[in-house]
Amino acid sequence: MSEGLQVDGLVKATATSSPSFLGGAMIIAGTAVGAGMFSVPTVSAGMWSIWAIFALAFTWFCMLHSGLMILETNLNYPVGSSFDTMVKDTLGTGWNTVNNISVGFVGYILCYAYISGGGSIVVHTLDATLGVELPQMLAGLIFALGLAFFVWWSTKAVDRITTILLGGMIVTFFMSVTGYTFNMKAAIFFDAGSGMGLASYFPYLFAALPFCLASFGYHHNVPSLMKYYGKEPRKILLCLGTGTFLALVLYIVWLFATLGNISRADFGPIIEQGGNIGVLVEALGRAVQNDSASNMLSAFGNMAVASSFLGVSLGLFDFLADFLKFDDSTSGRAKTAAATFVPPLIGGVFYPDGFIIAIGYAGLAATIWTAIVPALMVRVSRKKFGNPRFRVWGGEALVWVIFGFGILVAGSHLLGMFDALPVYP
Repeated sequence: MSEGLQVDGLVKATATSSPSFLGGAMIIAGTAVGAGMFSVPTVSAGMWSIWAIFALAFTWFCMLHSGLMILETNLNYPVGSSFDTMVKDTLGTGWNTVNNISVGFVGYILCYAYISGGGSIVVHTLDATLGVELPQMLAGLIFALGLAFFVWWSTKAVDRITTILLGGMIVTFFMSVTGYTFNMKAAIFFDAGSGMGLASYFPYLFAALPFCLASFGYHHNVPSLMKYYGKEPRKILLCLGTGTFLALVLYIVWLFATLGNISRADFGPIIEQGGNIGVLVEALGRAVQNDSASNMLSAFGNMAVASSFLGVSLGLFDFLADFLKFDDSTSGRAKTAAATFVPPLIGGVFYPDGFIIAIGYAGLAATIWTAIVPALMVRVSRKKFGNPRFRVWGGEALVWVIFGFGILVAGSHLLGMFDALPVYP
């Protein structure tokens, strides 16, 4: 074994044996895909198919580039530095406090959402395949504790298990989606019987934007990737670009499968039942009588939520380690793991059905540290450090596009909270 630098409990090899970009890309894709896969069709019911694809593509563009702005800034600090270090140095204590609250809130609420979603899909799977009825809070507890072990162990462990999960997700996704896609109906996908024009769906787009943003939320993993690869911007750029683009493709294919089989009117009852994962999977099973596709979809759902939970909790774990100044020893990682997993586990036990609500609030808070702060931070970083290692293209114009996107998403969610936006049904 070549000599290397010990980072995050794994041997960080020299440039000649640096880890492949594939593992990092899988962490990014696995974080983005997952529970977001099951919230996107539900929140797309208002704006429906064409606007849903547009919203996802636009969100992907903005979220990819805001992540690259975090990378550009992060490269100017020591390996292991996360948001607490970067924001405090570039934007000051006030912004750092706001950002830390936002990062912590989003990390915790997404972990809770994935425990809720994981419990729901596990319950549905056991009931459909084995006839076993398990309380959802117990299913969520088992789901979370089993995966928390890998996050506590190391980033490399998350890399390996996420790569396996994403491989399984791709196989089961396409096996299930093939069955649903062959049965999809163009009249349902384009809502042909409604008599509504394309412009009629547009107002519903704004209420869905926070959910689209949350579906591409990988940004807390950017400092984690720099811990893993070192200061290798080209490799990390490849991870972010490949991972997020794969997520976009899967989301769009998934829209064809879901919105092509479940009519817009039939999404009403799904939303009324809280829009949790098991409810959507059950509705698809009723729409398309295909046991094989339904079983594959359940398997995909389990792996998708697991991969998202791993990616989100890893980012929260590294953020808390930096913020709380816990070291990377076994006891230090144990303390960080307790701080990471205990709060969302409590929420998952006492309120197991908050999946869609949690995703929406995560999208609101995430605008701060996935769009607004990265745009402001990179401006200061360029003035302070220049761009010695890497610079995102687009100059000042792109910075303000990302900032404006964050304001638009946050404003949309706030208007929705006060019933100032049309919400379906």
